[in-house]
Amino acid sequence: MSTSKFEKLSTEAFEFYLTTNVPYLEELPTCLEFYRNHVAQNRPVIIRNAFNSWPALSKWNIEYLRQSYGTKDVTVTVTPNGYADAATNGHFVLPLEKVMPMNQFLKSLEKPVVNRVHYIQKQNSNLTEEFPELIADSADEIEWASTLFGTKPDAVNFWMGDERAITSMHKDPYENMYCVVSGYKDFILHPPTDQPWIPYANHPKASYQEIDGDLKIVPDDDGTIPWIDIDPLKPDLTKYPKYKNARQIRCRVEKGEMLYLPSLWFHHVRQSHGCIAVNYWYDMQYDIKYNYFEFVKDLVNCDA
Repeated sequence: MSTSKFEKLSTEAFEFYLTTNVPYLEELPTCLEFYRNHVAQNRPVIIRNAFNSWPALSKWNIEYLRQSYGTKDVTVTVTPNGYADAATNGHFVLPLEKVMPMNQFLKSLEKPVVNRVHYIQKQNSNLTEEFPELIADSADEIEWASTLFGTKPDAVNFWMGDERAITSMHKDPYENMYCVVSGYKDFILHPPTDQPWIPYANHPKASYQEIDGDLKIVPDDDGTIPWIDIDPLKPDLTKYPKYKNARQIRCRVEKGEMLYLPSLWFHHVRQSHGCIAVNYWYDMQYDIKYNYFEFVKDLVNCDA
């Protein structure tokens, strides 16, 4: 299929995606309104005043975590450049994982070390699995979202880290309710309709390992993984000229705000230093939106 046909597909069939702004809601709508206006249309939105009742908004900071949980062991990822689970030097590289006392992690935020970026980002429902004590200050589900989606979240994840930590561009098969508790998160978004312009490549798998005091990339000889092969912060349009057809949608999610990030939206994330967030992954419905995404993917493969 020609480029012009892909452009026509994006602009005519899903014109509402192509905006440079994510809208805001000042208060929670009804479940029916939210479903009709955002979930059914696969459209992101930032909701203010969505979790004002959380004690975490006034309590969670470095000093509180140190005093309350300083000796608690936590799982922390470590990279030399802030990119975990990302394409680096021709490989898809997993971070080094370390278990350390919370005090040690917090010290790494207060006094960052060159070539050592620490991030609590284990995406295994670590809020409920590793930090059950923090649920009293937050929640193990978003009740109205659980009602809307007809299920409890598959995972509830706690995030805290260095401003150098960056989540590379990817997509998830989840309806994502992303709550910023402290600081802010900067998102670059692409709708599923931008799939024709977003380049993937097969990268050999590897991981960071500590060797002679340095973090080094070590291949694991276990095949390859397809991953997005472009940095939206500085896209190489010479190598990937089609990316110029994509429309970046940027937003900042501040403390006390919740981003509804629909399933299969591409996203790249940065954060303020010491930012704390909790996100809720609700399993996506394999409905007409998923079928459309697979249809576009098949067209891309045919065009290639």
